[in-house]
Amino acid sequence: MAIPLRKPKEIDKIRAANKIVAKTLNFLKEQIKPGLTLREINKIGEDYIYALKGARPAFKGLYGFPAGVCTSLNEVIIHGIPDSTVIQEGDILGLDIGVELDGYYGDAAITVGVGDISKEDEELIACSYDTLMFAIDTIKTGMRFKELSYEIEKFITGRGYIPLRGFCGHGIGKKPHEEPEIPNYLEGNNPKAGPKIKNGMVFCLEPMICQKSSKAKVLSDKWSVVSDDGLRGSHYEHCVAIINNRVEILSN
Repeated sequence: MAIPLRKPKEIDKIRAANKIVAKTLNFLKEQIKPGLTLREINKIGEDYIYALKGARPAFKGLYGFPAGVCTSLNEVIIHGIPDSTVIQEGDILGLDIGVELDGYYGDAAITVGVGDISKEDEELIACSYDTLMFAIDTIKTGMRFKELSYEIEKFITGRGYIPLRGFCGHGIGKKPHEEPEIPNYLEGNNPKAGPKIKNGMVFCLEPMICQKSSKAKVLSDKWSVVSDDGLRGSHYEHCVAIINNRVEILSN
């Protein structure tokens, strides 16, 4: 399937959805404190989105997911389901949000510390954020997505971590997940293969960081993804557009 090349008016609509994602994540980040349940955090996020005219939480009901906010606590790297778990001082929490507005989608994620966290967890979170910003700075029109994936993998391993396998970044637009798939590691042996990055493409980059094992395991809730090593992970995501040979972060 071909990767869509978006017209400026379409990118404007995707940008508008992503602005709501960014505002919601920033608002949620300010609310995070010990004593809240994951279900309460989800409600805060959903209510904030619903309060904005015409917007809806895109993840709620998507593929059967039961909530509007993925709340991934400690060892859960992505797709954590909000439940009655109470967050505590020293926890780390991934927040992943999608928004649909006027038929177009936005998507971004952050990982935050709850109160004071360890230096090790600060470094773990920094790896996912720094990898994301490195990847965005690395993008050039004409480079291949596999080259980008390879650069992302090298950056992560250079920090002493490894990327979660089996999950990836993705295109976005009229659907929450479109072509291409963008792993955080090189698939195969040739980074010079596959589609090239072009003007008009819109996609999400989302480094998912593991400590010792890159093998993913889905928990019994059928959603929460952890590393096989059982250790904490981190996750950051931005939606970007390629406009006039430049990269614009839409989810800022």
